[in-house]
Amino acid sequence: MNMNFYKRVLGTVIIPLVFLLVLLFICQINGRVMIANQVSFTNFVIYAAIIMITTIALSINLNSGRFDFSLGSIAVLSSVISSKISYALLGQSAASAFIMFILSMVIGGLLGFISGRLYNFLRIPPIITSLGVTLIYEGITYTITSGKYLKAEVQTASMSAFISNWVNIAVIVLVVLAVIIYIFNLSKFGAEYRALKNGQKVAVNTGIKEVPNAIWCYVICGILMGIVGFLNAGRNMTINGGALNFGSISIMFTAFLPMFIGGFIGRYSNEYIGYLLAGICMSLLNSTFAVFANEITASMQSIINALLLVVFLIYLNNEGKIVNLFTFRWLRRN
Repeated sequence: MNMNFYKRVLGTVIIPLVFLLVLLFICQINGRVMIANQVSFTNFVIYAAIIMITTIALSINLNSGRFDFSLGSIAVLSSVISSKISYALLGQSAASAFIMFILSMVIGGLLGFISGRLYNFLRIPPIITSLGVTLIYEGITYTITSGKYLKAEVQTASMSAFISNWVNIAVIVLVVLAVIIYIFNLSKFGAEYRALKNGQKVAVNTGIKEVPNAIWCYVICGILMGIVGFLNAGRNMTINGGALNFGSISIMFTAFLPMFIGGFIGRYSNEYIGYLLAGICMSLLNSTFAVFANEITASMQSIINALLLVVFLIYLNNEGKIVNLFTFRWLRRN
């Protein structure tokens, strides 16, 4: 094996390894255990899945120059509608959680399709379209729920059994990862997506149809956010139906730091594997926050996440200088 192989392996694992060692050290010196039991481990897997899938959904359109604020509202609305339908049809049936999961994906895909068609029809910047779509979807959610939390619809024995088994969540992660890698790395659609991303005008001149590709991107993002909505509902055992005035955007913002981390890791392996590892990093951090829940408030957690994002962006913008500093190349030049 040549040095390039070891460099790729090191580049892939270095950030998750640093996260793990630093957070374990912090827990150790304070006499805490990061993941103490089965429940903690299940929560760790669920949060890693939520972050990974949200990050993939954010990156699909963002990497093509389409900033989509509606992702969070799609997650919430799809989970609200699917939970209402599954509870009305099946109640406490053992199959209700699985049906809700399928419905969340279908409804999320439909909501994504509507968002994509509006973007194509209105011909205005996608960031403006997504802001309008977010307000509409939040308004629909508020109307359906009367601005209240949904509890009975998700606090079922079926949902508890499904979400408490970390194997179910791991299977979802692996299937999503495999499907996304196939679609965007191995399929004709993915080749056209990458061509449009790297040079839209040239790609269109070669015969690639931009509009269908963009709409399918919105559909895929919607399906992914439907899964996120289902996982969030299971993790919290409630759905907040009262988020208005862009209150749902916070779901999307959780993906910014892992998107940059995943993009860095993707240089050495695969972009989507990078998002998985970034999700694991964020879940390790979240598990540490849970351990220190009495000492670290929600606002402090937001500040820490923001500082980590700023530090990582500073590193990315000065990567060459930092590498030269720590490898002493500046001394060799002199």
